[in-house]
This record gives sequence, structure tokens and C-alpha cells, in this order.
Amino acid sequence: MRKRTTALPIGAAAAAILLVGCSGQPLSTREKGTLGGAGLGGAAGAIIGAAVGHPAAGATIGTGFGGVTGYAVGNSLQNQEAANQQTQLQLTQQQHQIEQQRLEIERLRQQSETE
Repeated sequence: MRKRTTALPIGAAAAAILLVGCSGQPLSTREKGTLGGAGLGGAAGAIIGAAVGHPAAGATIGTGFGGVTGYAVGNSLQNQEAANQQTQLQLTQQQHQIEQQRLEIERLRQQSETE
């Protein structure tokens, strides 16, 4: 019975990873954080649970806590990436405007020299 209770959370985690892997889309930072946290939490929970005689319960609880923590960290990182992309886009647009203004100044300077 003990093997079965330990294998159940591990099998569920493996099935979830396989399903996500078959989606065809690359994982977002949030999803990577959630899966990584759930995996690490499940492993740590199983180890701690085994020490107290309940590896399945430990793995289940660890997977839940790890998944929630991984989601929070992954979500924060993904939001930071989005903010960085927005800042980079604004910077690129401003550089383009500066270049356009520089060209206009140069054109006006040449026009004033020819008059």
C-alpha cells in the first residue's frame, strides 16, 4: 500500500508535465515557475513526509505549496518581463523620433545655407 500512495502524487505530477508538454506552445515564465515550484515542493514534501512516515501526504502538500509559490514567483517574473518589453518599445520609439528630428534639423540647416 505504501508504494501506491507514494506513486500516486508522482504519477499525477508526471501526467501534468506530459500534458503541458504536449500543448505545442512554449511555456510562459508563469507556467515554468508553477511547474518548477510544484516539482520541487513535491520532492521536498515527499522527503519530509517520508521522515515522519507519510510520504504521499508530504508530497501532496509540498506540491500544492510549491505550485502556489512557483506561480507567485513566475507571475512576478513574467510581469517584470512585460514591463521591460514595454520600456524597450518606448525607448525604440523615442530613438526613432530623435533620428527623425535630427534629419529634419539637418534638412533645415542645409536649406538655410542655400538661401
